[in-house]
Amino acid sequence: MGYRTLLRQHYALLGIAFLAMFTSSLGQSFFIGLFQAPISERLGLSAGQFGTAYALVTLVAGFAMLRFGPSIDWIAPRRFAILVLTALVAGILLLTLSPWWLTGLLGLGLVRFCGQGMMTHLGNTLAGREFSHQRGRALGLVSLGVMLGETLLPPLMAALLVWLGWRELWWLFCLVLGALWLPLLLRARWPAAPRQRPVRGQPRQGPRPFRDNRFWRLLPLLMILPVTMTGLFIYQARMTDDLGSSLAVYALALTGMGIAKLPGALLGGRLVDRIGPLVLARCYLLPFALALLLALVVGGNVGVWALMVGGGLAMGAQEPVATSLLVKLWGVEHLGRVRATLSACMVFSTGLAPAVIGIALDLGSHFNHLLAGMLVMLVAGWGLAQGPLSRLPDHQSETPR
Repeated sequence: MGYRTLLRQHYALLGIAFLAMFTSSLGQSFFIGLFQAPISERLGLSAGQFGTAYALVTLVAGFAMLRFGPSIDWIAPRRFAILVLTALVAGILLLTLSPWWLTGLLGLGLVRFCGQGMMTHLGNTLAGREFSHQRGRALGLVSLGVMLGETLLPPLMAALLVWLGWRELWWLFCLVLGALWLPLLLRARWPAAPRQRPVRGQPRQGPRPFRDNRFWRLLPLLMILPVTMTGLFIYQARMTDDLGSSLAVYALALTGMGIAKLPGALLGGRLVDRIGPLVLARCYLLPFALALLLALVVGGNVGVWALMVGGGLAMGAQEPVATSLLVKLWGVEHLGRVRATLSACMVFSTGLAPAVIGIALDLGSHFNHLLAGMLVMLVAGWGLAQGPLSRLPDHQSETPR
């Protein structure tokens, strides 16, 4: 089945998951960063205080994912979406209207938790759970919702800020998203939850990733890309300076990264369906590994472009590979719990990565040293993952969906 046939037969479900991924833009760092200055001014925080507060609310959101993310396994997806959207709107109202910095930060935390956390969780879990033979393609398609937000929203928001204030802009975006969500919530056919809510007091059923050696051995492979790309984004000025490039080249390369995500997601999704997630998990990071090597050897503008394009290709394929791999290991009934655990680990690591890289730079490390360390980490993560990947069968019987 090709992408066109998949869209024609499952347009409603794919539309729900895609819109969830696009809605997650409200809580993504790239979107909040567009309004960092006015938000800091409204809350009475300096840039450093805002950065510290942002890291803290992000870590709290990661713990909240561990607590509430698994509920998508027993709460009906329509109800789950309504709850998350309601909390997201409440967070936006607190952030934009509250006169106190503490409640404003509570709003920011809700936006991070419900946007980047739970909306992404909803979209990926639905696509990963409701498709079997076309799972890779479905995950590749819905992941384009995040890419659309990253590509469309920054220039659109910058243009609209000429006429609207930042708060009015957030409210307008909420109204647009509400107009898109309303017909899906009222008229679309939503799937059911795969199992019943666990009975309180009974032993917990299903996988416990933190107690599973396979999870810990696969975790570095799945986390290396978001961790390293976060470092490249945060320290872009130092990276371009040490590589002998410029921020203007980086800005153009960033657009190239967004474009590269499209073939990465669509080709990655197709390959997951054709050759399986086990094979693709062993090689989907190859473009980024070659990019790191090229940046170390050549540097300059070529190095910056290689990092962004290579990272974009790998980032596009990451979600189809990661979610399909989790299903292969633990099945679809508990996908919410396992994905929530992985998401929380990624939140923690991407929150700590900038601090670790910043300390290394303060101690006098050249950015080439950091790129070399990233390459070593990538190879080490790849090596650790070979054990659990090699012990899994190439094919796993599933009920077609």
